[in-house]
Amino acid sequence: MKFIDGGVTAAKGFKANGIHCGIRKNKSKKDLAMYVCEKMCTAAAVHTQNLVKGAPNTVTAQNLENGFARAMICNSGIANTCAADGIEKAKAMCKIAADALNIFADDVVVASTGVIGPSIDLTPIQNGIDELVSGLSEDGGKNAAEAIMTTDTVSKQVAVEFELGGKVCKIGGMAKGSGMIMPNMATMLCFITTDAAISSAMLKTALKDVVDDTFNMVSVDGDTSTNDMVSVLASGLAGNDEICELGDDYNTFKAALFEVLRYLSRQIAKDGEGATKLIECNVCGAKDVKNAKIIAKSVINSSLLKAAMFGADANWGRVLCAIGYSGAQVDVKGVKVVFRSAKGEITVCENGAGIPVDEDFAKVVLLEDEIKINISLIDGEATATAWGCDLTYDYVKINGDYRS
Repeated sequence: MKFIDGGVTAAKGFKANGIHCGIRKNKSKKDLAMYVCEKMCTAAAVHTQNLVKGAPNTVTAQNLENGFARAMICNSGIANTCAADGIEKAKAMCKIAADALNIFADDVVVASTGVIGPSIDLTPIQNGIDELVSGLSEDGGKNAAEAIMTTDTVSKQVAVEFELGGKVCKIGGMAKGSGMIMPNMATMLCFITTDAAISSAMLKTALKDVVDDTFNMVSVDGDTSTNDMVSVLASGLAGNDEICELGDDYNTFKAALFEVLRYLSRQIAKDGEGATKLIECNVCGAKDVKNAKIIAKSVINSSLLKAAMFGADANWGRVLCAIGYSGAQVDVKGVKVVFRSAKGEITVCENGAGIPVDEDFAKVVLLEDEIKINISLIDGEATATAWGCDLTYDYVKINGDYRS
């Protein structure tokens, strides 16, 4: 398995594009994305568990009930959530895309991201659709990735190459997300394409399993978005024998999908609103995976811990505090905490208690832009990893005037 260029157009059969159509006031920012496959694809998606859901989530779930799709359209700027005409507008977006591509509307994945509440004006989308479709290309992944951004400071895309039965297969993806991020069964917005041949059922199984260990272990601010969605389309053009059951080929595909989603998870955490540092919390020795995940996410969710990381303060007590209120079953007298970065590592807690620490060296370790908090327990053998970011002044500034 190796990383390659291309994003959502790395896989055979896919073309993409992204343009500014006029939904967003800033003309320098793209606001409409699309990709399409030359043939029908097996498809799957997972969605936010927030009871307040964006209309596009509902429509996409309906469209994918048969397990097939061929294209995706997504706008940024307006979330199409909590609008009285939301479902109508989401379905209309599908039809606009379908008519331009000469396909059926229920073969379109639709998504939106941006401000919650306003009704979305489809006029810019209708006016821009010809430009969007005419510009579709195998090199258009970058444009599409830029068009789904909101408060993101960088676009996020990745692709990997691997083999199934001697056939070279590819999985590519793009994601957006910077704030309102603590996934539950999905994340922000993420779009995956692959040319591997895999049934809809196996595709859905793999997606759910991998999301649980990647996107569902990301948190920027503890808020689960209304529009979270991860969708995947598989063209089958790589020519491998279709994966229809669990086995070696399924495991290989799942491992490749994991690498794509883990990469994007880290990118999202690192680009958290106002963030200056990526924080990775690794837990080992937990009673079971459930408890390991609870602990890891509790630590990266702690506002106090996040603030300490921003200030490069080795306040390990905040780690212990987060473990203690997490609800996990843990022997707190057996906790060891190590802070690690490119500058080295320093143990700050053993057996649930403080030890002598070189505060000057600890600060050197924590001044780096990627910090690992390694927690060792004595309760079992389970492990888990979660990703988050520091909490800075800019987070408040960004969200204080988000709608403007």
